[in-house]
Amino acid sequence: MAAGQLFSRTTQALFYNYKQLPIQRMLDFDFLCGRETPSVAGIINPGSEGFQKLFFGQEEIAIPVHADIEAACAAHPTADVFINFASFRSAAASSMIALKQPTIRVIAIIAEGVPESDTKQLIAYARANNKVVIGPATVGGIQAGSFKIGDTAGTIDNIIQCKLYRPGSVGFVSKSGGMSNELYNTIARVTDGIYEGIAIGGDVFPGSTLSDHVLRFNNIPQVKMIVVLGELGGRDEYSLVEALKQGKVTKPVVAWVSGTCARLFKSEVQFGHAGAKSGSDTESAQAKNQALKDAGAVVPTSYEAFEAAIKETFDKLVGEGKIAPIKEFTPPPIPEDLNIAIKSGKVRSPTHIISTISDDRGEEPCYAGVPMSTIIENGYGVGDVISLLWFKRSLPRYCTQFIEICIMLCADHGPCVSGAHNSIVTARAGKDLVSCLVSGKYWPPVFLLLNICLSTAEVCLLTIGPRFGGAIDDAARYFKDAYDRNLTPYEFVESMKKKGIRVPGIGHRIKNRDNKDKRVELLQKFARTHFPSVKYMEYAVEVENYTLTKANNLVLNVDGAIGSLFLDLLAGSGMFTKQEVDEIVGIGYLNGLFVLARSIGLIGHTFDQKRLKQPLYRHPWEDVLYTK
Repeated sequence: MAAGQLFSRTTQALFYNYKQLPIQRMLDFDFLCGRETPSVAGIINPGSEGFQKLFFGQEEIAIPVHADIEAACAAHPTADVFINFASFRSAAASSMIALKQPTIRVIAIIAEGVPESDTKQLIAYARANNKVVIGPATVGGIQAGSFKIGDTAGTIDNIIQCKLYRPGSVGFVSKSGGMSNELYNTIARVTDGIYEGIAIGGDVFPGSTLSDHVLRFNNIPQVKMIVVLGELGGRDEYSLVEALKQGKVTKPVVAWVSGTCARLFKSEVQFGHAGAKSGSDTESAQAKNQALKDAGAVVPTSYEAFEAAIKETFDKLVGEGKIAPIKEFTPPPIPEDLNIAIKSGKVRSPTHIISTISDDRGEEPCYAGVPMSTIIENGYGVGDVISLLWFKRSLPRYCTQFIEICIMLCADHGPCVSGAHNSIVTARAGKDLVSCLVSGKYWPPVFLLLNICLSTAEVCLLTIGPRFGGAIDDAARYFKDAYDRNLTPYEFVESMKKKGIRVPGIGHRIKNRDNKDKRVELLQKFARTHFPSVKYMEYAVEVENYTLTKANNLVLNVDGAIGSLFLDLLAGSGMFTKQEVDEIVGIGYLNGLFVLARSIGLIGHTFDQKRLKQPLYRHPWEDVLYTK
């Protein structure tokens, strides 16, 4: 490894597996340091392409999103750092692909629990090809005033307090990411700050070692002293001892190995990291500290004395004229996000839409103030729902019954009226359900209640598709295929992942493991009570149990619940042959449920806006990202 500086003010990275917060923190750090270009050149999100909006100071920017590593590297040949936020299951495979790209020079692997055999292969390949691996199980690293990896150094407030927005004179390396933040603060208090800091990670086999980075620091002219924080377990620190004895390190080294308290325990103690356990006397913190001291490092008597030892070494270098004073400056303030400013009461922002008929902000949706569970438990019908959404009140039963009768009677008006005719022609052209529905522009004036503003609602129906309510059919198709082929949830989900296809019916932007969708629970409760069989639903629940091990929000959503339960309805009723079930699912019957239900709401919103006499809507300029 050796060589010198890893990062600079022009370093750019590719970020694997999109995470909004660490990327935004990187961009905020860039702005704080006065960088001209963002440090994140592109994002790799397997199976997805497009752009992701983020902030670079006051300016909103669009960062390209690529579906695979090869495409990202080809599109951004100057981005030579690969920041891998993949889970421990796929971190090794994606890292190896990145290492094999000629443009990638440094890889940071954030995940803990990467199999040791996989890590050894990555290390061997990286060393053979003169590349650098930081991690696994790392928070990353930072070049003060230039570049940082992900969540390194924490919040902007902490970065400013630690003076990381400009370079200092200290090179720092540790195993622990959490303790790195602590030492950045300590070093800033008693020196002119960090020049570069690296957390190599706490696994047994780190991609790069403490001595690797110390030897690098020794070759960087701006680094005047080196601080090392090791820990008990393993023999990494002894490679540093040998480097010191051989005179390979000529700059002052202040070091401490944590874990001296392990001797107070009668049996072997496993600390937080996988590699933090003492297997023999030579791996104890006391033995390592003594060896480092004997080799010439400055080693305090305790961690409490670590800060004083760093200060004494720094002050000596200043006295010898080896460190010149750094001119301080005030970094630019990072603009506060609007939602945070609103919550803190600093600003107020006008809303753009008024709604009086529904509210989805609570534990469960409400129609005109009536909770969804009340609607189901009290046996409300379609007419009752229409009365709530259209008339904003619960009408007497004879009124809602009349509405339901009207809907049944008006379900069809024969094939010859113009609306039906247009739909027939469109269907015969091979178009999908929604296109056929909206092509029928003419609706017969059966009664005044239903002929107002229907053309507006029809246009709204064009938005229904795979990304908005149209996942029911796909959920049913994929769940049915997986169940009928006896695939385990693991086999099903992983096969979908390899194809780059998201599992339809799984995932929610708001709901999660601890706050599941009330609608899904109500559907499942009804089905378990009334359906003769719920085999497809139970399979969907098993898939949900597996996907929840990957992310907290990968819950079974209402599309998945309806899709799987409709399969149970078809299969369990005994009224459909297998061929008929396959045909119904293939044609797209299930999305009809959503089209019908959401049409009522769309019409209700149309009435609501007209009742409120809202003026012509123009989208505000400041809510649009104008980009090339």
